[in-house]
Amino acid sequence: MKISFFVSSAMLSIGTLLAMPAVAADKLTYYCSAQPDWCELMAAGFEEETGIKVNMTRKSSGETMAQIKAEASNPKGDVWWGGTGDPHLQAAEEGLTEAYESPMRGELHDWAIAQAESGGNATIGIYSGALGYGYNEEVLMANNLPVPSCWKDLIKPEYKGHVQMANPNSSGTAYTTLATIVQLFGEEEGFEFMKALHKNINQYTKSGSAPIKAAARGENTIGIVFMHDAVKQAATGFPIKVVAPCEGTGYEIGGMSLIKDSRNPESAKKFYDWALTADVQSRSLEVKAFQVMSNKSAESSPQAPDLSKLTLIDYDFKKYGSKAERSRLLKKWDDEVSVLPQ
Repeated sequence: MKISFFVSSAMLSIGTLLAMPAVAADKLTYYCSAQPDWCELMAAGFEEETGIKVNMTRKSSGETMAQIKAEASNPKGDVWWGGTGDPHLQAAEEGLTEAYESPMRGELHDWAIAQAESGGNATIGIYSGALGYGYNEEVLMANNLPVPSCWKDLIKPEYKGHVQMANPNSSGTAYTTLATIVQLFGEEEGFEFMKALHKNINQYTKSGSAPIKAAARGENTIGIVFMHDAVKQAATGFPIKVVAPCEGTGYEIGGMSLIKDSRNPESAKKFYDWALTADVQSRSLEVKAFQVMSNKSAESSPQAPDLSKLTLIDYDFKKYGSKAERSRLLKKWDDEVSVLPQ
């Protein structure tokens, strides 16, 4: 009888222990839409400094937005860092991300705070960069092509098969291009431009930076990208020349957002605050990221494009980051541009 009692007690104790939830170690699931080496630097730096285990996924802005939306009923990610601000604003509008006011806000440029306020504080600006394009000087000369200096140069017949850009459905860079052209020339003329440009496109890539990487390797001539991505290839030693289009251009404010109902909200907030510090943002120089960072005290490279010297349009982030406008423009591009013969 006593033996039976002790055996039953032991089994009860083991069963109780097995039923108790395990204490989860600090961890973070991090979605990144910046350049891969920068994503990896941020993940490794945060893990090293905090001891929080980071699980990173790198995808373009459009792909990440689609993933967060698909996972909305059972969120897998905790924080989304990098990529153009438009899809971050759409995510905020759709309630996929949540408001958070970091104690670091006082150290940031006004444009970063303005971006946060546009999204109901469910996103914030982490860097800024102007749109443009780059070309491989050697490939251009080998094909006896004139040097382009304007947006409208790219639709000239001599550049047929020599221009590459990303697909605006998957790439924040390419969506910014579409929204920039519409704001710069008006919607009717802007879409006529996109149709003419389509004739000269050799490939629509998934990633926004892929066209200039292909140009750097000599596989393409002209890549429509953010200027800092072209500067990176030039700084690495490739024969890339960077162009700020003569008509003026749009720009991005890269975003960061906390995913709503995430599994590790405290780790996500720690990352968010950490990512806004000057020291962390200055580390962008280690991976030749030439954006203008949002912390006023962060270091900038002398090779970074000086936005104050460029002709920038008054980009309407709130309008073109809204779900309705993004969806409308992308559908119109799908229906009227992508289906055309090349």
